Amino acid sequence: MTIKQERLEQIIRKEVSEIIQFKVKDPNISFVTVTDVEVTRDYSIATIYVTFFNRESGDDMQLQALNRAKGYIRSELGSTLTVRKVPELLFRVDDSLDKGNRIDQLLKNI
Repeated sequence: MTIKQERLEQIIRKEVSEIIQFKVKDPNISFVTVTDVEVTRDYSIATIYVTFFNRESGDDMQLQALNRAKGYIRSELGSTLTVRKVPELLFRVDDSLDKGNRIDQLLKNI
């Protein structure tokens, strides 16, 4: 991975997080944390890993709401990035926190 790619991932993570927090008005999207971003080598696709702290409405419903808003998020991101082509956004649920908690619980039971 190149330094430029890592820097772009950090910028996308910061900007998408701010866009979701301050500009997206969908009530189904609440308490979303962008945990990681992976950009392909040709910068055409950015996979954005998110966690939801509001579990009452369900991860699937909130992920669908994010996918509905991804066109708006991408256009807002395009106004802040200095790259020629804004990458396509793919949202994925980051379940590493749940896996870590499960491993921690298994270790406590031993």
